[in-house]
Order: sequence, then C-alpha cells, then structure tokens
Amino acid sequence: MQPDRDSQGRPVLDDDTLAQVQRVFALVRAGESEPLRPLLEHGLPPNLRNQNGDSLLMLACYHGHAATAALLLSHGADPALRNDRGQSPLDGVAFKGDTAIVRLLLDHGASVADAGPDGRTALMFAAMFNRVEILEMLLAAGADPNVRDSAGMTARALAISMGAMDTAARLPV
Repeated sequence: MQPDRDSQGRPVLDDDTLAQVQRVFALVRAGESEPLRPLLEHGLPPNLRNQNGDSLLMLACYHGHAATAALLLSHGADPALRNDRGQSPLDGVAFKGDTAIVRLLLDHGASVADAGPDGRTALMFAAMFNRVEILEMLLAAGADPNVRDSAGMTARALAISMGAMDTAARLPV
C-alpha cells in the first residue's frame, strides 16, 4: 500500500512518525547531542529538513549549539545545504555572530563564495550586522569583498546601508 501524499506529492507522515521527527528537531534546537547521537548512528539522515527547508545543521548552528553541529557534520551533514529562503548555515551564523561555529563550518568545507538566490554571501551578512570578527574570518578564508548581490550591492555598501560602520571600515571602497 502506497502512503498518502500531500498536494506537492510528498508522503504524509502518520502521527507517530511525525512526533518522532518533531522530537529530533526539538533535540537539535535545544543542543541535546547525546540523545541525537544514537539516532544518527542508526541511520537518521543528517540532512533531514523541516517544513521551512531548515536542515538539522542549520538549526543547530542558528541556535548556537557547536557540539550538536559538530556531531551532525561528523555524520555527513552538508554545510552548503540552503533552506527555502536560500540561506546556508554559514549565512545564519554570520548573522547571529557565533565565531566558533563559523570556524567549525569553514573547517568542514563551507564555502565563503556561495551565495543565495539574492546573491548575498555570508560575508555580506557579517558586514550588514557589524560582525567584525566573523567578517575578518571570512576574508581570511578567501571571501571576495567585491562580489555584488542581485541588487548590485557589495558587502561594504550593505554594511553602510545598515549603519554597520565598523565592518564597512574594514572593506574596500
């Protein structure tokens, strides 16, 4: 018997399965690595995504849980996987300002050159939200400060537009 499908053709989960999936996402948002570990070891997909396209790694990073992010990466989570808004985990932590997780993502292959559909890079997010240390980490990792987003704005121009003068001062004119 085939499972029921939603309007987009995806299988509809039964209540028990849905509750288990919600539990997994709650563990990640709370940074509960130890209960998550055996699930990953028994085949839980590390790139599982929620209804917004947020991966487990995106949520661990966004909520500042470096140990959980490291666990997910060690089980094959993709640091380049973008959510439905086109944001990557590196974009999210550049916005949030967590240098330890930026380092973790860079060490696991996150690209400083990748951009979302709007053309914005992690460097642009760091610049816009005045994340000086992250901006410098991304530049040291090879981020190009001259890249333009889909509106033609560079990281410096975006920083100025947001009043982020510390980061703007560190970027080329």
